[in-house]
Amino acid sequence: MPSRNLLLALTAGVIAVGLSIIAAHAQAPAALTGQVSSAAEGPMEGVVVSAKRDASTLTISVVSDNTGKFSFPASKLEPGRYSLAIRAVGYDLDGPKTADVAAGSTATADIKLRPTRNLAKQLTNAEWLASFPGADTQKKTLLNCIGCHDLDRIITSTHDADEFVQAFDRMTGYYPGSTPQHPQRLIGDARRNLGAAAGVKAMAEYLASVNLSRDEVWDYPLKTLPRPQGRATRVVITEYDLPRKQIQPHDAIVDSDGMVWFTHFGEQFLGKLDPKSGGVSEYPLPVIKPGYPIGTLDLETDKAGNLWIAMMYQGGVAKFDKKTGTFQTWKVPQQWQTDATQQAFLTPAYSHVDGKVWVKNSDRAQILRLDPATGEWENLGSFKDPSNNRTITSYGIPADHDNNLYLLDFSSSNIGKLDAKTGNLTVYRSPIANSRPRRGRVDEHNRLWFAEYAGNAIGMFDPKTEKIEEWVLPTPWAQPYDVVTDKNGEAWTGSMLSDRVSRLNPKTGEFVEYLLPKTTNIRRVSVDNSTTPVTLWVGSNHGASIVKVEPMD
Repeated sequence: MPSRNLLLALTAGVIAVGLSIIAAHAQAPAALTGQVSSAAEGPMEGVVVSAKRDASTLTISVVSDNTGKFSFPASKLEPGRYSLAIRAVGYDLDGPKTADVAAGSTATADIKLRPTRNLAKQLTNAEWLASFPGADTQKKTLLNCIGCHDLDRIITSTHDADEFVQAFDRMTGYYPGSTPQHPQRLIGDARRNLGAAAGVKAMAEYLASVNLSRDEVWDYPLKTLPRPQGRATRVVITEYDLPRKQIQPHDAIVDSDGMVWFTHFGEQFLGKLDPKSGGVSEYPLPVIKPGYPIGTLDLETDKAGNLWIAMMYQGGVAKFDKKTGTFQTWKVPQQWQTDATQQAFLTPAYSHVDGKVWVKNSDRAQILRLDPATGEWENLGSFKDPSNNRTITSYGIPADHDNNLYLLDFSSSNIGKLDAKTGNLTVYRSPIANSRPRRGRVDEHNRLWFAEYAGNAIGMFDPKTEKIEEWVLPTPWAQPYDVVTDKNGEAWTGSMLSDRVSRLNPKTGEFVEYLLPKTTNIRRVSVDNSTTPVTLWVGSNHGASIVKVEPMD
């Protein structure tokens, strides 16, 4: 029986180690603890509790567990007075609203909540869509609205259908990175496409049926999403305020030194956040097309660690050398330039294979290729879906390990693969119809991971089997924007509508969804694999902040 005794001993050892890890987490020094409760529910699980020290640019948040308890690690809160806030749909903070944290001791704040008087103000975009009457096809027309503003701007309006059509016409003339405080008009005949007139009219009529154009109150019940539970409560979230409210961090990525770099969607800068100090540096990007809208979108890295930036309506791309702090730019050749020339996406990730950087020109859905060494450009033109001869309008152009290009067709469910050597295109279709794939990344196994915006799913294409696998998010109307995988093989995505970031274990199909403390319009997601567990970084594109999500398991 020696083998049985050895097995029992090993099992006991594993259990002991596991219990010691759990105990270590439980016994970690706390700076601030307490319990969240309300008269209606008693102790409340899944309430996001936030603390911000006076004069600080950092907000730290934790989530209450199944007994209503919450705890801020001592390593996260410096001594000082903190303002407290909560997020729990249907409730407001009743008190206390401040807490004093002292070095070497644990402060206590038992938080009381009361029913909110203004539920509509708390609803996320996802909850508004869940509340609206009508078919999903009608609701999905609004997925194009939340890039520039939240749905409450529409819902609280009193526009009728004709007035909405007029508003749409005005909006087509604005740069996508415009805000009400900082609008930028497109130049000349450049316009953003809203689709056929019949579809625009139908969309206007639908919006007028769900806003306040007919009555002073909405004639449909407001629906809310459940609060986090279980593993979704085991997280610490840090929000770093950026120095100006008009900063729109579109793509935020972390480098090997732990610095977070981000593009400014409405300004001509590259930004850098030092998470240790909270300090923000901004590097002015050259203006290469004077008089045209400024702002950048895609931020990528090459094998050498250089940062590459898609310069949108400036009509070109830039490379930033972190060592020298200098930019090099390449302008799209003049013969291909129009008022609508727009470089939203590029991919230098595998440019070391053949010396070529792929670039998307949204004007006429063109695929360009740049040789940075010579400055020469190639224009491969646009590509068609062979089944219907419709132009593929890619929203994201990740490359594989051989620098072949993927076209994520945002107008259908197509994934196109462009052979870098032959120029031949092969089209694959995801099982979810009209899933609108976007952004994404190729993993270490050369598999393509991508978001399915209209499919509310994460997709993965395996070039070995030429099959697409999909995982639908558990939260309705999450509509993911981007996907990245971590060192453990898990996939991460962020929602532009539900204020949640999602973590998928592809082997089990299990999702964990972490609710963020504030309304957060998320675009790019980036993982820091140097930490254990891994750390997720996102930009709050409408909130002028960078958000760090640290799971505890």
